[in-house]
Amino acid sequence: MAIHSPTFVCEAEVAEGVEAFAREELRDRYPRHARLEPQQESGSIRFTYSGDLRLLPRLRTVEAVFLAQRFDVPRPRALMGDASFRLLVRQAQTVLDLYSGQFKTLYLSAAGAHTPVMTRLKEDLARQTRLKVADEKGDLLVRVRPSKDGGWETLVRLTPRPLVTREWRVCNYEASLNATVAHVMALMTQPTAQDVFVNLGCGSGTLLIERLSAKRAQRLIGIDNNPQQLVCAAANLEASDSRDGAGAVQLVRADMTAAPLPTGCADAVCADLPFGQKVGSHKHNQTLYPRVLDEAARLVKPGGCMVLITHEIRLMEQLMAQAQPWRLEQQIRVTLRGLHPALYLLRRTLPASFA
Repeated sequence: MAIHSPTFVCEAEVAEGVEAFAREELRDRYPRHARLEPQQESGSIRFTYSGDLRLLPRLRTVEAVFLAQRFDVPRPRALMGDASFRLLVRQAQTVLDLYSGQFKTLYLSAAGAHTPVMTRLKEDLARQTRLKVADEKGDLLVRVRPSKDGGWETLVRLTPRPLVTREWRVCNYEASLNATVAHVMALMTQPTAQDVFVNLGCGSGTLLIERLSAKRAQRLIGIDNNPQQLVCAAANLEASDSRDGAGAVQLVRADMTAAPLPTGCADAVCADLPFGQKVGSHKHNQTLYPRVLDEAARLVKPGGCMVLITHEIRLMEQLMAQAQPWRLEQQIRVTLRGLHPALYLLRRTLPASFA
């Protein structure tokens, strides 16, 4: 007699703009177990899942995954009714059982989270799950919101921390690149195991680690002129799941506009360029960006590519309008921390200069 796995309703939270990459990863990783619903809004993907929930945190393009449940009730107060509350506790317990002992605190996120109704719901749920109520950033994150189909729904995050908070990040900088977007950038290069990959301005190593996570490479080189950043990148590489392939990684202290590397040595270059806000300035970027693009063109073989992220949209439009050795193949606007930068996929064509 066949034993069928239960089917769960799940929601993946993603950076706005990269939903297509997340949907493709879900289909590729779980072809028999994940059935995606049509895309309805940016920043999230709804799907049903009939596999082992412990496998979902392997997703690299997704910021968090939630177990979802709809309640046919007119208002949140009804969630405290006996039948509804038992379903909510069961939903929370399903998640708690995935990682025994790793959840210590509970945080309830909802409009009106501090109202008497939500406060009581939070306290009752904490008591039933034997967790301590947290003011923010609780291990067990529970969201309560109106359902698009009427009624209300609860979402419980599957992991104590968002998936975007990588376990390898033992060293961090405020302006570090979002890891899921870095993974998307690595995928945009169409990585192969034979690649020589160069990360200009590698910072704390996010792009290098996510490139290794996407696929092994022949060689990866991180260039940065800040010795503290290179120490940070080395620590993160050592802590990463990709450390088995880290022997192929070389960190070099150098100006990213003058890398000590031979011409035509790279198959792909990636860069998280300064936005000109917290890091750098627009005036400085007007000089920096052409120099970076020139240097990347020197490094990349004809037919190779460069993927970069920047908030300097107008400046990039001006540069792309000039005669130069790059052909723009793809531009994707994303939303990160209230900003709307763009990802650019550039293809190396004929030699030229931005000078």
